[in-house]
Amino acid sequence: QVQLVESGGGLVQAGGSLRLSCAASGSSFSNSDMGWYRQAPGKERELVAVISSGGTTTYADSVKGRYTISRENAKNTVNLQMNSLKPEDTAVYYCNVALRDYYSGRKYADYWGQGTQVTVSS
Repeated sequence: QVQLVESGGGLVQAGGSLRLSCAASGSSFSNSDMGWYRQAPGKERELVAVISSGGTTTYADSVKGRYTISRENAKNTVNLQMNSLKPEDTAVYYCNVALRDYYSGRKYADYWGQGTQVTVSS
């Protein structure tokens, strides 16, 4: 059974930094995308950043240049370094792991963490 355990959320002033971590267990993650999504009150969940097993990264335009996603394959961990935080970054951040078939690249399973609150005060 896949489990994702997130850590690192909290309250920070605008301009500050936070680092989120997500530890995955219960499967092989060698062919997976690992990423972060967020959901602000009254809004839909949106992609923040994702990193493939090969290290290719994708970021939302709103966080480019401020956030950095990384993964430690040996530890099955994905991290999100968030700098220059803005009040509009306030949201619940969710870790996501998408398992992909090695040969076709097709996604066949999707897992979510429980979410961690990030609050940026002005």
